[in-house]
Amino acid sequence: MANGILVYGEVRDGSLKAITKELVAAAAHLSQAGAGPVSIALVGDAATVDAALPAARALPVATVYAARHAELASYSSQGYAIALQAAIKASDAKVVLFGATALGRDLSARAAARCDASLFTDCTELVWSGGNLRVKRPVYSGKVILELESTAGVQMASIRPNIFAPAGAGGSAEVAEVAVTIADGDIRGRVKEIVRTSTGKKDLTEAEIIVSGGRSLKSPDNFKILDEMAEALGATVGASRAAVDAGYAPHSMQVGQTGKVVNPKLYFAVGISGAIQHLVGMRTSKVIVAVNKDENAPIFQKADYGLVGDLFEIVPKITEALKKLHASSH
Repeated sequence: MANGILVYGEVRDGSLKAITKELVAAAAHLSQAGAGPVSIALVGDAATVDAALPAARALPVATVYAARHAELASYSSQGYAIALQAAIKASDAKVVLFGATALGRDLSARAAARCDASLFTDCTELVWSGGNLRVKRPVYSGKVILELESTAGVQMASIRPNIFAPAGAGGSAEVAEVAVTIADGDIRGRVKEIVRTSTGKKDLTEAEIIVSGGRSLKSPDNFKILDEMAEALGATVGASRAAVDAGYAPHSMQVGQTGKVVNPKLYFAVGISGAIQHLVGMRTSKVIVAVNKDENAPIFQKADYGLVGDLFEIVPKITEALKKLHASSH
């Protein structure tokens, strides 16, 4: 008998991350197939949980499990796993879903170990079949899709962002307080400082639109033309490994097998040849647009749209056109 699905509600700066709404939509799909009711777990100190509580209650879920503790003001894998384990026990959930984010990947592994649960990572499809969770996930650089089924008592999965359409509001979930006990020595690592390097744009793994540049940009300064285009698009800027290795961009911007795997609705590959190392990281993008002066570049074989020409001429023209479009719509 299924006991329901628990979604881990990831909170950043007092707000639920967008991936949480996608997880609720995925959970609703499982619930409709017979997996039981959907609930959300919020973990953190009182301020963190209270800030995210109204948004969580408004989602189409039955219950919000609030796991508060003063030691959880900053993320720690040990402390958060203890609190989440308490929420899982309180909810009696059989399925627990996480976003395949940096935090979600870390927390899901430790929580699975604590709960003696199965864990499928970076999933792109979920199905409820015969009372168990069945998933699909890409392996071998996306060349093979594995279909896996769990028979564990607690079944966990992390979901790649931008797979499911976000769930809408319309709920008024009840709140269940979860008692969290953290003993001295349970948390062995503590956050001393958080240094922000982002410009307010979404992380590459969560972005719906990405503009990535390759070694053909020729210098770090030339990435400014991608910044301008991204600003006009509301996009996040990425880079190929060649551009990162050349020192044009930091590793945090790298898309590819040794960087970040992304799944945006729109991906611009600017001056990127399309080596397999890069394709692994962006091949599941919904629409791919390539800009390259080499008409035989491998990237054109994967692109939905291709522009052959000098990127230093094409990109500014695209940016100008976008700005005019925005101006005419206001």
